[in-house]
Amino acid sequence: MLDLASELLPVLRAGSAVAVVTITAVPRSAPRGVGASMAVAADGRVIGSISGGCVEGDAVLLSHAVLRDGVGRTARFGFSDEAAHAAGLACGGSIDVVVYRIDPADSAALSTLELAAADRRITIGVTCSGSNPGSLVLPERLPLDESAVATGGMLLAAYDGSDVVVIAHLPRPRLIIAGAADHAAALCRVASAAGFAVTVCDPWELLVTRERFPDADRLVAGLPHEHLRSIPLDELDERTAVCVLTHDERLDVPALRIALSLPIGFVGAMGSRATAARRAQLLRQSGVDDAGLARLHSPLGLDLQGTTPDETAISVLAEIIAARHRGTGLALRDLSGAVHRATPVDRSCAPDSALTPEALR
Repeated sequence: MLDLASELLPVLRAGSAVAVVTITAVPRSAPRGVGASMAVAADGRVIGSISGGCVEGDAVLLSHAVLRDGVGRTARFGFSDEAAHAAGLACGGSIDVVVYRIDPADSAALSTLELAAADRRITIGVTCSGSNPGSLVLPERLPLDESAVATGGMLLAAYDGSDVVVIAHLPRPRLIIAGAADHAAALCRVASAAGFAVTVCDPWELLVTRERFPDADRLVAGLPHEHLRSIPLDELDERTAVCVLTHDERLDVPALRIALSLPIGFVGAMGSRATAARRAQLLRQSGVDDAGLARLHSPLGLDLQGTTPDETAISVLAEIIAARHRGTGLALRDLSGAVHRATPVDRSCAPDSALTPEALR
């Protein structure tokens, strides 16, 4: 439910209850993973998606049943040998879900949603087995390790003997762009749309404007290497990316030297192969060793052969995402195996029933 926080809060504050459908397990391939949610408001409005449209109709029916009586339910959506008539996922897979009601007076749920909407790090659990599925469990009542806090997952018999699916919200990953030319504006647009919190830094104050970068979270008029040096380390993590687009070795070499010393997951620099070779030489002279240079993505971007700033921005963002998730960057049709690598969990949360008329009563 945390992925819907900004949309759920106005509904709840207006005094309306919502039913939330959260994926608890993906026994077979599915478009979305564990923790993804959709919701149905009392007025019938549907918020979000759990499959891209394949099973939403049945999920809405189950949600209305939960809205009526407030009793949480679990179910499995998708094709199965036992229920060939069930709504199927486009990928031919199936998902397990828990459906639960959130009322406007639920202060714990509201506080959790408010933290998620404010892009704060927050975790909550939802029971998905036992006699009372769909109960929200605050993190202090769960045996959470760092991995569960960061990524969520399944905890077996973790709360009064019930299995609990842990839903985690992390602040948006950060992208720091050095340089404020047209390619930077395009990268800011596509990265913001993809969920990054973007900072743009450039010495020229006339270029770093809200008109040029309406989607940026932060604009900094100053030297990129000084800005990078000023960022507290606790604001950086392996999801942070730095892209240097300044096209001026007086700016990009100091910025890259600092960026390569930070505990972040991606450092890239735009330029031709000749520029990349010259830059690498200067970085070595400034004290960057071979291990540091091996971390540098330059020339920046995947080989999409696009030429416009927007096409180039897509190739850059694609490389950032591929590096974070250890993707190959190859066409899926040229690969074999599952489209999405499975996220390991202890086991599937078994549904208490298939989606039958009895389950809707």
